Amino acid sequence: MESFSLILAIVVVTALAFDFTNGFHDTANAMATTISTGAMKPKVAVAMSAVLNLVGAFLSVEVANTISKGLVDEAGIRPEVIFAALVGAILWNLLTWLVGLPSSSSHALMGGLIGATIASAGVGAVHGDVLVTKVLIPAIAAPLVAGIAAMLATRLTYSLGKKADGEASRKGYRAGQIASAGLVSLAHGTNDAQKTMGIITLALVAGGTLAPDSDPPMWVILSAGIAIALGTYLGGWRIIRTMGKGLTDLQPQQGFAAQTSAATVILASSHLGFSLSTTHSVSGAVMGAGLGRKGGVVRWSTATRMFVAWGLTLPAAALVGALAEYVTGFGAWGTALVAVFLVASSAAIWKLSRREIVDHTNVNDTDDAEPAGVVTTAMAAVTPPPAGTPAEEPVPSFPAQATAERTASTTTTV
Repeated sequence: MESFSLILAIVVVTALAFDFTNGFHDTANAMATTISTGAMKPKVAVAMSAVLNLVGAFLSVEVANTISKGLVDEAGIRPEVIFAALVGAILWNLLTWLVGLPSSSSHALMGGLIGATIASAGVGAVHGDVLVTKVLIPAIAAPLVAGIAAMLATRLTYSLGKKADGEASRKGYRAGQIASAGLVSLAHGTNDAQKTMGIITLALVAGGTLAPDSDPPMWVILSAGIAIALGTYLGGWRIIRTMGKGLTDLQPQQGFAAQTSAATVILASSHLGFSLSTTHSVSGAVMGAGLGRKGGVVRWSTATRMFVAWGLTLPAAALVGALAEYVTGFGAWGTALVAVFLVASSAAIWKLSRREIVDHTNVNDTDDAEPAGVVTTAMAAVTPPPAGTPAEEPVPSFPAQATAERTASTTTTV
């Protein structure tokens, strides 16, 4: 009984560690556009996001119930299976954070759980209908719906603001960005924090501590909310840079449209119990907002890398989760070996990240951002912006050329 209690405690701690990585991995979902447009200072933005993530964790348990009751068969699950699933999810989160790719923490968790469950109890222990209707379909639909909504909202925003004063309009949209960023943070808490609640509840049921079909206890809700809030406060600066500057160049109007569209999609999905990827929703909205402004561009090379990461998330996490479950099947020493591997791998990834530090002081630097590409840059150059658009257009993709042109202009004026 003592060893069982120990493994259950290990599972709970590991789940909260995943929740922590989820927080700093997904901070970009709420605050990347707000930071990149200068609407809020980086540290203030992540602090506000952390508080609202904590509040959002208490608003609903529908997504938690999808994880703990619907996705896999509770009867065939042992605490070691949950532990193996979390190992796959955490390592995928850390790897994608290292390279600055906004992949889905939600799908990493789902993949790890599916892989570990299949390795332990077979394919039949996974409820395929729930996987398709509440995970896979939302994964495809969310970025499309959010992207189309953001594109239309951006065009409507610029159309309505044609006669507005430029500076007053910018200030108004910056205020709107702050409000919409808060809404995204709140939505993130209602969706992503619940996934950890669900996984801990599933472990407690598997360990006999809770009765089957139980809702998450209050201490689970509180601890999951605090863990994701702390991770959010640290800020996933690498992914914030990619989301805010790497995909497209956003102005306040676009940032407001993107965040509002994404928050609407996430909150609706949380209400319906869909285990939605907030990363997919926000990324789709950012790309939609980039396409919605005349002269705006999307860096499709960066977007393509993101799409590849999205496609690999479920199977990669599932593979690691299955391998971890296989090793834990050898007993206590196998579980200890997996735990050591997780800690060592996490430390190695952190050490690699120190070679190029990205934090709140350089998150908006664009020297390393990929160019938009020949076609999209040409389109941006020849397409006139709508009336009311601020004078500052996206930074040219060829800074050396832009500097030379400014120097020539200054010389001529003198």
